[in-house]
Amino acid sequence: MKIRLPYVMACAAIASFLVVPSAHANDDEEKAKPAPTQSQSSQQNKMKTCNVEAGKKALKGDERRAFMSACLKG
Repeated sequence: MKIRLPYVMACAAIASFLVVPSAHANDDEEKAKPAPTQSQSSQQNKMKTCNVEAGKKALKGDERRAFMSACLKG
């Protein structure tokens, strides 16, 4: 059985596309991000609260968009 070089090279090229990065590849990037500021954290909390309220009211589409906008503004 004789393996031809082009076949081996083609297999190697295909295998290089199939390499899956590890689940922890971005851990260093995550650690490098600065902690959110107080205003960012406050905005995130407001977003969560408004999202829960919109879910309780079963709002969808334009109604939900309008509610979220008003809720986040004040």
